[in-house]
Amino acid sequence: DNVAAVAALRRDRDEPRELLTALGAVFVRGHDVDWAATLQGAGRHVPLPTYAFQHESYWLTAPPGTTNRDPADHPLLGATVELVGGGLVLTGWLSRAAQPWLADHEVMGTVLLPGTAFVELALRAAHEAGCQRLEELTLTAPLTMPDRGGIHVQVTVSDRDDKGRRTVEIHSRPEGDPEASWIQHAAGAVTETVAAPAGSAMAWPPADATELDVTGAYEELAGQGYRYGPAFQGLRRVWQRGQELYVEVELPEAQRMAAARCMVHPALLDAALHALLPGVTAESTAAGLPFSWNGVMLHRAGATVLRGHLTRRSADAGLDTVQLELTDEYGTPVVSVESMLSRPVPVLPAGPHDALYRVDWTAVPVADAEAEWVVLGAAGFAAPLPGTRYDDLAALSAAIAAGEPMPPLVLVPVASADGPQTDVADLADLAERTRAAVHRILRLAQDWLAEPRFGGSRLALLTCGAVAASDGVATDLPYAAARGLLLSAGTENPGRFAVVDVDRDERSLRAVPAALGSGESNLAIRDGQISTPRLVAAPRQELAAAPWNPAGTILVTGATGGLGALLARHLVARHGARHLLLVSRRGLAAPGAGDLQNELTALGAEAEIVACDVADRDAVARLIASVPADRPLTAVVHTAGVLDDGMVTSLTPEQLDGVLRPKTDAAWHLHELTADLGLSAFVLYSSVSGLLGPPGQANYAAGNAFLNALAAYRKTAGLPGISLAWGLWAQEGGMIGQLDEADRKRVARGGVVPISEGDGMALFDAAVVRGDSLLAPVRFDTTALRALGSDLPEVLRGLVRGRAQTTAAPTMPLLQRLAGLDTEQRDRLLSDLVRAEIAAVLGHSGREAVDPDRAFNELGFDSLAAVELRNRLGAISGLRLPATLVFDYPTARAVAGYLSAELPSSTSDSTGNSIDEELDRLEAGLAALSGDAARPIAMRLERMLVGLRGSAVSTAGADSDHDLQTVPLDRLLDIIDTEFEL
Repeated sequence: DNVAAVAALRRDRDEPRELLTALGAVFVRGHDVDWAATLQGAGRHVPLPTYAFQHESYWLTAPPGTTNRDPADHPLLGATVELVGGGLVLTGWLSRAAQPWLADHEVMGTVLLPGTAFVELALRAAHEAGCQRLEELTLTAPLTMPDRGGIHVQVTVSDRDDKGRRTVEIHSRPEGDPEASWIQHAAGAVTETVAAPAGSAMAWPPADATELDVTGAYEELAGQGYRYGPAFQGLRRVWQRGQELYVEVELPEAQRMAAARCMVHPALLDAALHALLPGVTAESTAAGLPFSWNGVMLHRAGATVLRGHLTRRSADAGLDTVQLELTDEYGTPVVSVESMLSRPVPVLPAGPHDALYRVDWTAVPVADAEAEWVVLGAAGFAAPLPGTRYDDLAALSAAIAAGEPMPPLVLVPVASADGPQTDVADLADLAERTRAAVHRILRLAQDWLAEPRFGGSRLALLTCGAVAASDGVATDLPYAAARGLLLSAGTENPGRFAVVDVDRDERSLRAVPAALGSGESNLAIRDGQISTPRLVAAPRQELAAAPWNPAGTILVTGATGGLGALLARHLVARHGARHLLLVSRRGLAAPGAGDLQNELTALGAEAEIVACDVADRDAVARLIASVPADRPLTAVVHTAGVLDDGMVTSLTPEQLDGVLRPKTDAAWHLHELTADLGLSAFVLYSSVSGLLGPPGQANYAAGNAFLNALAAYRKTAGLPGISLAWGLWAQEGGMIGQLDEADRKRVARGGVVPISEGDGMALFDAAVVRGDSLLAPVRFDTTALRALGSDLPEVLRGLVRGRAQTTAAPTMPLLQRLAGLDTEQRDRLLSDLVRAEIAAVLGHSGREAVDPDRAFNELGFDSLAAVELRNRLGAISGLRLPATLVFDYPTARAVAGYLSAELPSSTSDSTGNSIDEELDRLEAGLAALSGDAARPIAMRLERMLVGLRGSAVSTAGADSDHDLQTVPLDRLLDIIDTEFEL
């Protein structure tokens, strides 16, 4: 079986862990395997060193003292552990590569672990516990099999109770996610009751039973959504006598070796129930799957052929209760089941490994704080704000040049002149106003970053109703998009930006200082309560039927692109859609459009592919008007979108509009022109970038933040709407196809794992039938998230427990590490530090891979890598480094030299006084001045020191104990001398 598992890996070239697991199993069992041929056959490529004489091991090394646990010798289970005090645990690891036959059980478009597999696991656990009877087993949640990766399984059996019963539970958790919760899939009880099996004296087949023709049964079942592969196509013959069915089932040859290690092979037991499925017999109408088992007795293990006697007890309310007696071909009892209850197949929610998240607005604990700020503008805002006002940044800059102190915070209140109302008829220009708002904030951010005087301060955008926080209401859509842009600007420039959204409650405005002092950069205040967004796992629930009306027309934008075409196929094959209006800019002229249309037609759907610019309102109006009245428009899915990445400082108006129009303009036109059509679904393909604000994608983040707000606005107006903030897809032709190797490493370090097509469509189904207006289908690697430490995006901080500090950051402040070093030692330390950070940015294993004299462009740096390196070095050094760092200093050695020149040689001045001592001296000098003369000087000095202290703390990170000791003394004294002419 392990050799077969290795062979199966040839079809799946992206599972190195599974390859090692399977090869390891082969090795342990002593098979003679041609390792080189196996690797070559599996399509694997051993990674080669990137340069000559690289000494790096690519083999796993077991820690000293490691031993293997006793194997359970079972196809699904790997070990059994007895617990102190009674009870035991059986563990296993499931994947489509390790057990390829599991992929043959697909129901309604989702690969499920069959209910009979839970019975098998429970029977094996009962056997290990010395029990013979499975009293009951109820399935509590389905277990979906991911396209890639595996699932850890635990089967627990308790100690005996006073009646001799033991409870049994089956849980799973996705591989590689130690933060994920264990999900219970089944629970029941086992006992030691022994029933002596009796041989079957019944003539086979019964003389008065009528044989049914089951030729083509599996083709018929596939049309009903039960797509069983070869391993599960075991039904051979069926006879019927009233409510009784007699079946013969047989395992395919490929599964017979595994059957010898099973109690009863899940595929064989499942095949015995196939006669109950719709279309196999005239009475088989209830589309159900096994749900609850009672009185299961195993009489003989390892069978490969079964004769089954199924007696239907009831078929009410869609439920089937059946009694089963199963023997081998000689009439020897194998399995008996007193009753098996099936129920209709629900629309299945995605499993925990499928990563469906919602946004939870978490309360932010803050202390009362006083903050000094100035206000820019504020026209049309919800309420007046205290603070000195300036018309714009130019006026503020002029005031500072004239001698005014630079405030630590600049507050920019913004509001649309008239936010969206329920009546959409008067808001045809909202798309244009959205682009104008985003252009305004882009110019503001660029001007802010370009002015050196503002380098130590933070700019906070204050909006009103631009984000659906705890109240779920979003009314200012233009500035919702602007918030998304500023989130990316803040990621590119840590500590320079914040976004705060308030309601019209006066308590909320009073809470702004405390909110901005919390250390969070993305905040909302409702009724004076401060909160910040966190992604959390969407709770599992049994879902209702999907909102797709086969008789109506479904409009899909971006339909000839990778994701749009995938969705179109899914709507037809999975949901029975029969009328599709597929839209893209090129229509049938798009590559592959004709093939897509032919494919959908062959599946029984009428698919019209139309060229239309959905950013053009008139064109969208004509498109919607073209839908025939006999198949009216019932659903809209907006997948269209483009990328044109660039850093905030270099982003052009053309790049902004090129990305916004297919997102914001198109979505608003679709909303506005369908608002009165009674749609059953309105789905927007957004991106997690609108929540994360990734570097280099400010325009894309803005467009997706708009979609998130629009879905919330539709919900408030009583209209269907959901925004799906997708993570990265694994489609080579999609977004991932635009990523080079450095980009892929950067994404992997950020903890985002690509979503497969199958998993993506399962997530789509699970999301659209819920009541949320925003869900994020994203696959995360929590180990990578944890490694980010203080660099972990704020919105993801709820996904890891006990965040570790980034391994690249030193545990000791840099100035302390430099203290006492001579010039040569100092230069070596800084050079090693810079090279280590470069290696981390480029995904190398260590600093040895970085030539200190090789130019950054030759090392593979792009603008994103440049920003990441600057931010990492800035956080370590406490310096405010220029955005052009890698261009002004184009090698690791040059950057190290720059840092050496900027950092003080010690934390003391030439007289040996520490900063605290020097501040004491200044305080004493100020105290000696008379009252009126001292007051303005003291106030100015206090404001300046508050700003410096805040800058020092913010650059050091939220968990740091840095204070003014990290501010270079010569820099501090120079500022004081300039300010006060001392």
